[in-house]
Amino acid sequence: MTTDKNKDQNIILITGASSGFGRMCADALAQAGHTVYASMRETAGRNKPQVEDVAKFAGEHHADLRAIELDVNSEVSIEAAVNQIVNEHGRIDVLLNNAGHMVFGPTEAFTPEQVAELYDVNVVSTQRVNRAVLPHMRRARQGLLLWMSSSSVAGGTPPYLGPYFAAKAGMDALAVSYARELSRWGIETSIIVPGAFTKGTNHFAHAGAPEDTARAAEYEAGPYQGFGPQVQKAFDEVVPEDADPGLVARAVVDIVDAPFGKRPFRVYIDPSEDGASVAFPVLDRLKTEMLNRVGLGDLLTPAALIKQHA
Repeated sequence: MTTDKNKDQNIILITGASSGFGRMCADALAQAGHTVYASMRETAGRNKPQVEDVAKFAGEHHADLRAIELDVNSEVSIEAAVNQIVNEHGRIDVLLNNAGHMVFGPTEAFTPEQVAELYDVNVVSTQRVNRAVLPHMRRARQGLLLWMSSSSVAGGTPPYLGPYFAAKAGMDALAVSYARELSRWGIETSIIVPGAFTKGTNHFAHAGAPEDTARAAEYEAGPYQGFGPQVQKAFDEVVPEDADPGLVARAVVDIVDAPFGKRPFRVYIDPSEDGASVAFPVLDRLKTEMLNRVGLGDLLTPAALIKQHA
């Protein structure tokens, strides 16, 4: 186990990094000189091609990018992955909570079990991973916790994406609370807020569908006939043709490479400009003002770096 730390290199764990924003961020951070663990489940099965592609990318770009088995729904799997990283490097400097799943369809047609499963992947999973990683960051009195939120939490939200939008809102609320609770430990928080990207992320292609097909059919046979394709077409029309999801990865690299105390609380990458960059500052300001009113304003600024414990 090594504890030597290059000040310009971070040990980074990203959840849900087999594709989409997670993989883009993993590639970009590794190319920026960091050691990146791109976590995913079923590395010997369904995602074996992704594992091979990670290794290929690392070799071609001379980057320290590594795939690692991690199922965000399993505490055993998470603990094993975190222990492996800490045993190899002595620390985890950055955690990006990115894993998530999108669903599309009439909200009523999703069973309660489906909604619970969606919350498990998008919200509860962050709690599992945080509980495994944060003790190491708190012991070191330093770290960076990143969250992949969504402009839907505060921006314009069309129907048929209700359970997914609700889950992202739940995750965002957790992120804000964690930020205040971790600040005195010297752990910083940045929340990434991507808008709608209809190309390059496979969001709609991989979206789950309602299991209650009879209720879904009622919507499609009634006043909402053809509404699903209409929503997707609407997204295509408001998202610029040249919208580049790679901007999200570049924003993450900028956050990680920024010095302590200079990292933004939120960063917006929203080509459709759905209003989140207007609404979030208002919401965050109200929460900031309340903390100041009750004498807890120091929670808004991470504590200065304290000498790392042995």
